[in-house]
Amino acid sequence: MLTPLIFQLFTALAFGALIFGLLAGALVLGFNMYFSGKIYPGVSVAGVNLSGLTLEEASSLLYHELTYPNDGKVVFQEGKNLWSAKPQELGLVFDAQSSARAAYNTGRSGDPFSRLSNQIKAWRAGIDLGPRLVYDEAAAIEYVNEIAQQVDKATIEASLTIEGVTVTENPGQIGRKVDVPATLVSLEGSMQAMTDALIAVQVKEVPPQIQDVSEAAETARRIVSQPLTLYLPNSAEEEQVPWRIEADQLGRMLLVEQVQTTEGRNLRVRFDEVALNTYLSALGPDIARNPQNARFIFNDDTGLLEVIQPAVIGRVLDVHATIKDITQKVSEGQHEIALNVSNIDPMITDDVTGEELGITELVSWHTSYFRGSISERMNNIEVAAANFHGLLVPPGETFSMAEVMGNVSLDSGYAEAWIIFGGRTIKGVGGGVCQVSTTLFRTVFFGGYPIVERYPHAYRVGYYEQTVNGQDDYMAGLDATVFVPLVDFKFMNDTSYWLLMETYLNPTARSLTWKFYSTSDGREVEWNTSGPVNVIEPPEPKFEENPELAQGEIKQVDWAAEGADVTVTRTVTRDGVILYDDVITTHYQPWQDVYQYGPGTELKDTKFFWKKKQPQG
Repeated sequence: MLTPLIFQLFTALAFGALIFGLLAGALVLGFNMYFSGKIYPGVSVAGVNLSGLTLEEASSLLYHELTYPNDGKVVFQEGKNLWSAKPQELGLVFDAQSSARAAYNTGRSGDPFSRLSNQIKAWRAGIDLGPRLVYDEAAAIEYVNEIAQQVDKATIEASLTIEGVTVTENPGQIGRKVDVPATLVSLEGSMQAMTDALIAVQVKEVPPQIQDVSEAAETARRIVSQPLTLYLPNSAEEEQVPWRIEADQLGRMLLVEQVQTTEGRNLRVRFDEVALNTYLSALGPDIARNPQNARFIFNDDTGLLEVIQPAVIGRVLDVHATIKDITQKVSEGQHEIALNVSNIDPMITDDVTGEELGITELVSWHTSYFRGSISERMNNIEVAAANFHGLLVPPGETFSMAEVMGNVSLDSGYAEAWIIFGGRTIKGVGGGVCQVSTTLFRTVFFGGYPIVERYPHAYRVGYYEQTVNGQDDYMAGLDATVFVPLVDFKFMNDTSYWLLMETYLNPTARSLTWKFYSTSDGREVEWNTSGPVNVIEPPEPKFEENPELAQGEIKQVDWAAEGADVTVTRTVTRDGVILYDDVITTHYQPWQDVYQYGPGTELKDTKFFWKKKQPQG
């Protein structure tokens, strides 16, 4: 039990503590009441004392005291070049109101103990807060990028220029590029401290990826050092006409391109395949050669085939393979390169036998006559007929006469003779060719082969009605005209055997004989003709003025012929079975004499004009 003295002492202490607490509380209460709406003493922002100021007063004071964003100076340096900017231009803004708010809240935020502790700390030692800054880095990046536009220097890769035969090496150049992020690292620290600063612009060198082009240059110089010669391999002496690409043209065909290697990027010189393709494709028609079957005659005594023209191996230029060869070999220094050609074998070679082809006997033949023909017409008959001598027709093939004859021109050996063209008989290249087509038509007709395409003449031509003994109407309607390439004669070898054609011209007898050799399949031909019916006399002669003739000169330019209709029938049978039953109808127009006379010629009496024998087309 406490003694009365101790109890009294304890009571006195407790009362004293109560009195002290009341006094302290009253003091704190009075302190806070005094600084209500004001910043506590000892609180500053960036060294600016804000003690006892209201928010508005503190914000105004800070705005006028802390002018670094507007008045500060940041200098960027790159070598001797300087760029000066205010922090505000670089995106720095000082928020005076937020800074004042932070100062006001010092000693007023947190738990009661923290608030009292911060009030005492500010009063005794002071609390200096950092300024509230807003930094928009995008503005700084934009500013430094503007500097970069003046500082940056593009990297130039080493290159190669080829102009004709001149190859030029262009050296590379090291580039320079501002390192924007590295430059901004130093800037941010200076602006947070609100101090003027000298900022070094960070620059990185960017070396070219391609620095040495000597190897590519050497390749280019090697290619254009001399012309390129292309030739046909394994060709006959008469075909050894090389194609030459001059050195400057080679230079225009080259491309310089960048390539990635294990050692980095480099330059490569190669041919422009499009340019090479264009050049080689133009050579294609000159190099191409169609395969040609061997040509034979049938020896009637031995029953064997005899070669009269060896087979020709065809060829075609392999453009893709030739480009590959040129690309590889020229870069290695070769300038004489064989063209890459693909051979095409003919169907029939020299060693084939008649037994293999089914050519064992004469199956059809016919002889036509052309007595009275001028020398030019005989020449044309001989030239045209030679195209077919020894020619083979495969089984099942439709044979085109025009396709075999090709171009009928003076260059092909033809001469000008009488032809029917545009409703007139005129001098034209190839007159007489129809003697050949008519002879072939009759050989086909009497041999029983199907006729695919045949056109008659516009009027009756005396040559085609000649027989061994003279003239006979029964041959009318058995003519065929060919006018390459518009009018053709075609027939089909519908047998299972090859067909060999032979043509023989007899200048003395003025005759052309066409022979078919094959193997007979037993077909027989019966034919009949109506002969010329519905005969129409020629019209009266026609007279035309020709300014190229002299006065008094009269010249006959066309000759009269009777018009008529002819119907020829043909029945082809085998073992009593009809294979073909043909009706061939021909309508011949009546033809009039045509005379031309010079200007001023008087035609008092035309009875003295007699009908001359017409020239034959």
